[in-house]
Amino acid sequence: MRILTFNANGIRSAANKGFFDWLKKQNADVVCLQETKAQEDQLIDPMFRPDGHHCFYRDATTKKGYSGVAIYAKREPDEVRTVLGWAPFDDEGRYIEARFGKLSVVSLYVPSGSSGEERQQFKFKVMDWIAPIFDAWLKSGRDYVICGDWNIVHTRDDIKNWSSNQKNSGCLPAERAWLDLLFKQRGWVDSFRALKPDAVEYTWWSNRGAARANNVGWRIDYQVVSPTLREKVKACSITPAPRFSDHAPYLVEYA
Repeated sequence: MRILTFNANGIRSAANKGFFDWLKKQNADVVCLQETKAQEDQLIDPMFRPDGHHCFYRDATTKKGYSGVAIYAKREPDEVRTVLGWAPFDDEGRYIEARFGKLSVVSLYVPSGSSGEERQQFKFKVMDWIAPIFDAWLKSGRDYVICGDWNIVHTRDDIKNWSSNQKNSGCLPAERAWLDLLFKQRGWVDSFRALKPDAVEYTWWSNRGAARANNVGWRIDYQVVSPTLREKVKACSITPAPRFSDHAPYLVEYA
């Protein structure tokens, strides 16, 4: 099974840059998108319903053209879920889950705190609130692949400028400690590090300056998997070019 995750930073913008033409060549079984920045009724062009895929969108209801997640699947899911039970999070369109037998594939968009202290505090609230949900998923007997933009780097190898970003959202010690809990204590697996423990690759670059040209990036897009799936992670790749948004698609192949 091939699963691809991508923060489009506007699905219509990514489409105009050739994303859907590129996607046809990836042979992905499941595609998880974040930051669609559109309401579903704005996506009437057939390109937003790729041939051979069942397509599901969860839009933001708090503000049009904001956030939003989606899942495309070649196989029709047994069930699709779009709420986790806390309106301030759910209404921003940050979670969608497709269930296939005992496998769940989630498209998740963790809030960014970079716009100011209010949003950073909301991000911390989301982290505190969702951690027990992740624990429940681990105990459920289901296999999970949580795809998405987590808006947090984990280690020094996940960001170009480690020292200068210690006080910036996405690299705060408290945020990285939260990922430590997930990966080192709870047992969740960072699929990229399972295969490439020492690699230095990024999935996001600021639009400021020449960050992309100089590869001054952050790795904040993950496929986090249940420990039961660790041995099934067979290959992975980040595709920085061609450029469809400020993020790069991340593809994982599972046995």
